[in-house]
Amino acid sequence: MNRPCISRCTFLNAAAGIALLAAAASFPGCGRSEPARKPNIILIFCDDLGYGDLGSYGHPTIRTPNLDRLAVEGQRWTNFYAAASVCTPSRAGLLTGRYPIRSGMCDDNIRVLFPWSAGGIPENEVTLAEALKAEGYATACIGKWHLGHLPGYLPTNNGFDYYFGIPYSNDMDKVRYLSMAEEMDPKTEEFNVPLMRNEEVIERPADQNTLTKRYVEESVSFIRSNRDKPFFLYLAHTMPHIPLFASVEFNRRSPRGPYGDTVEEIDAGVGRIVETLRETGIDENTLVVFTSDNGPWWTYREHSGSAGLLRDGKGSTWEGGMREPAIFWWPGRVQPRVVADLGSTMDIYTTVCSLAGAPVPDDRIVDGMDLGPALLESGPGPREVMIYYSGRRVFAVRKGPYKAHYFTKTEYIGQKELEHDPPLLYNLNHDPSEKYDIAADHPEILADLERELQQHAKDLVPGENQLIRRIE
Repeated sequence: MNRPCISRCTFLNAAAGIALLAAAASFPGCGRSEPARKPNIILIFCDDLGYGDLGSYGHPTIRTPNLDRLAVEGQRWTNFYAAASVCTPSRAGLLTGRYPIRSGMCDDNIRVLFPWSAGGIPENEVTLAEALKAEGYATACIGKWHLGHLPGYLPTNNGFDYYFGIPYSNDMDKVRYLSMAEEMDPKTEEFNVPLMRNEEVIERPADQNTLTKRYVEESVSFIRSNRDKPFFLYLAHTMPHIPLFASVEFNRRSPRGPYGDTVEEIDAGVGRIVETLRETGIDENTLVVFTSDNGPWWTYREHSGSAGLLRDGKGSTWEGGMREPAIFWWPGRVQPRVVADLGSTMDIYTTVCSLAGAPVPDDRIVDGMDLGPALLESGPGPREVMIYYSGRRVFAVRKGPYKAHYFTKTEYIGQKELEHDPPLLYNLNHDPSEKYDIAADHPEILADLERELQQHAKDLVPGENQLIRRIE
């Protein structure tokens, strides 16, 4: 059933009234009682980090002791998916809890927003920051945004009190054509990317050698300044997206080379943030979530990451393009274990709203699900189905262990798209590398997956395409 849209202002005014009731209520849906203060939320989002790029996910030479410790003390999810296999739509799905096609933040040919783009996240979308701000949260976006760089689309117009970062990918605004070899041995001055504080450009080109370090410093400052009130920190790292840059302390340090340098610096930053939480005494009231936007950008060979045993990478709907590492940590609240249930970055939206007592918009379809029973009570995860979009089209669908591919296309650009009739079928519990097509033996499973796809299509109303709009 189609639902009418309402403006953000209407939603936020309604939310303010609901907040008074929510303050005295238990968290909805899970039977868990509310702590004395609403939990702080720290969402750390990497760029192009592969499923196999952390020690806790099997990498043999990238050293990530801080994240590995969080994975042991918290939960490590092994079937967790981004909303899309490239930057802009993935981030839209994360911050709205909705498949990107619903907000128009995807396109079949123009995969992400560019400096020439006139579009961005629509005004009528209710971001996670807006939902939490209505509940009294201090909010900050630090890092890469990539949901629109014009004033109306910036973080400060989408629920964030504070913004420090770059508005789009770090490989954009090149001052000249660069060969692949030059991009793999980059100079920061070759990329005229702006560094912003709120709506002001404070440095151009941004010194990318210091971005990860400065993002962490800004994060620590925000945590300390807001230690006495609930806060939402969205730390969206620029790295390990190409071009790769690391600060002096981490440059040429990793046995994995420049790519390892960037991941190890991110890991060290996670350690510093957790240390700050402990020093300020708010660690036991803070949920930390760590994940990434899509799989590794294999075009750049050894300068890209690893999807581990998963097939393919960024830009594809094979598992390596969309299945991501995901770690949830909250001392005394998140039950430590490895979780093999399905989850998605879209679920972070609904889960966090539930934990904060914030209403999930009911005037539109929200695809995210509340993971609270799995996180806090060691129960099963609620997600059974994942739809894999490539641009504005469905390429694949998963239900339980089974995944059907209707279309496939390897890697990011320049590869031929293949249509499959009958669809390819894989049992991902038995065959996570998607090597053995079992469609011929299981027509009944293909029929069931087709029913799920038809059900999804029934109430799908694509949003106005934002990625094709150009600045005149």
